[in-house]
Parts: sequence; C-alpha cells; structure tokens
Amino acid sequence: MANPFSGPGPIYRQIAESTKSQIVARALVVGDKLMSTTEYASTYRIDPATAQKAFAELARQGLVEKRRGIGMFVAAGAFDKLVSGIR
Repeated sequence: MANPFSGPGPIYRQIAESTKSQIVARALVVGDKLMSTTEYASTYRIDPATAQKAFAELARQGLVEKRRGIGMFVAAGAFDKLVSGIR
C-alpha cells in the first residue's frame, strides 16, 4: 500500500490527525483497537518509532489508551474531547 502520509509536516502528526479524523467521523469508536506500530510500519513502510510517537501523543491527549500486551484502543470520551475542541 502506498504511504498516505506524504503530506507536509511530520509523519507522526499526520498519523495522529488521521486517527483523530477517524474518531470524529465515528469510523473508530470507544474500545476499537488501533493498528499496532508493527502493522503501521509494514503497511505504510514507515519506522515503527514514528507510529509509536503518534500513539504516545494521542495517549497524552487522552484519546487512546494502552492496554499492556494487547495494544492501543480508543479511549472513553475521545469523541467528546475532539468535538468540544472543534467548537
């Protein structure tokens, strides 16, 4: 698959913004599992650390949560946080 993250700005920010857009569009809802950093790396041919940085930023904002040994999931209240931030 071609890398959709070829726009301006750091790739990790583009990944984070793409994930936020999916949450707002309800393509991702509370409890949905995100692709792993390894899946991102192999699918989009990027460094796994880049995807990890995006996930860390989303977690810092309270939009995703890490479940140790399982992966990253959309956190409760993520949609509301994003929508209230738009208003």
